[in-house]
Formats: sequence, structure tokens, C-alpha cells
Amino acid sequence: MSLSDLVLSIADNKQMLGLRYAEWATRAPSLEADIAAAAMGLDDLGHSRVLYGCLEPLGADPRGPERESDPASLHNLAYFDDPWTQWSEFVAANAILDTAFTVMIEACVAGSVEVLQHRLRKMLMEERYHFLHGRSWLRSGIDSAPLNRAWQEAIEWFGPPDGETATLHRQGKLSMGPGETRTLSACFVDWRRRSTRRPPRNQPRSEPRCPHCNAKDSELISLFGTQAMTLQYRCRKCGTVFEAIKYA
Repeated sequence: MSLSDLVLSIADNKQMLGLRYAEWATRAPSLEADIAAAAMGLDDLGHSRVLYGCLEPLGADPRGPERESDPASLHNLAYFDDPWTQWSEFVAANAILDTAFTVMIEACVAGSVEVLQHRLRKMLMEERYHFLHGRSWLRSGIDSAPLNRAWQEAIEWFGPPDGETATLHRQGKLSMGPGETRTLSACFVDWRRRSTRRPPRNQPRSEPRCPHCNAKDSELISLFGTQAMTLQYRCRKCGTVFEAIKYA
């Protein structure tokens, strides 16, 4: 798989995710959720267009003429093949798959390919609201079956430790390999998990110290800070919002 193939896969998945979000713009459990579904759908459809626009500068466009008439030619996850019939399917896609795609986009932004560094960075800022929405609905409690399915498809999409995505990482085109992307995605999805032991090196850090009061009691409020490879936290003691690197 080339970098162009990966970008095309992200674009196709973003396009299908945006369409599925939009289908719930008048079917969500609340007016606020209706509005969020519509807004996130527009975001992801726009993101897919930007990603498609990166293919030519990358030097190879894997899209063939069959895409115009054959939906099966899209490189999207099976999770998006059929319309969702339950709100829990929406939440699982929002919390797990949207996060997985954004983690991969960040790996592109922090990699060595300039066109991806420049064109995709803004997406990370917009995706923080998707993360907060998914996190909020996960807290309310939903059926675990869609969550398990979405997570399994995300794991397979990241690829095996010695697969093609790992090769792109070794070449420097991606800042993270399959292991890092899986671990980071799992950390964000399972935000309630708290550990008192220090995480191993190159694992996502937890409980950073507040730069204002030095307290080590903070809440993760966004998986994307203003800079690549940063998280945004709020100190529970003094209320300061600050950023910390994702890896200790």
C-alpha cells in the first residue's frame, strides 16, 4: 500500500462517515444531537474533499473510472456499507471510527510529507468537537455491540505490526505505526481509565501536571491541541486549560 492508497482510504471513509452522520440530522435523540450530526457530517464531507485533493500532489491517484458507477470500489470500512438503524451505531462510529481516522490524519500531519502537513492540519482542530460529542454520548451508556464491532474494524484498518502502514512509518511518511495508533485510539476511547503507575515509554501519558498550580489532577477535554502531538486538559483544582505532549 502506498501513501496515496492510505490517503484515499481515509478520504473514502470520511466521505461515508459524513453521509451516515447526515442521515441522522433529523433522527437523533435531541435537537442538539440533530445539529451536531448535521455539522459533523458537513465537516467530514469537507475533509474528504481536501483528502482527495492531496492525491495528485502525492504523485499518484489510485482512483479508477469504475468509482463513478461502482460503490464497491470505495475503500471504506464495512461499518458504513448500510445505513445505521440505531443511535448506538452512530455513537460508536463517532467515538471510535472518527477518532481512529483522526489519529491517522495526525500521523500524516506529523510525518515527513509536506502536502499532508500543510493541508490536513486544520482538520485536527475541527475534529476536537467530534471527539467531545462522541465522549459525551459514550458517558450516557450505549449498547456495547456496535462499539465492539467498530473497534474491531478500526484495529484491522490500522494494519498488523509488520504491515504496509508500518512500512510507511519506518520511511518517515507517518509519525506513528500501527501499534502507536491503536494504543492512542484506545486511550481516547477509554478516557475513564485512570492508572496510578507510570506508563511505559512511548505510551500515551496520563495525569500531566498543571503548569499553573502544579496539581496532578486533570481532565482530558480534547485529544487535539493547537500543535500536533498534543492533548488538551483542564485542571480540576484551578480550572486552567493547558496542553501536554501525547507521549511521555
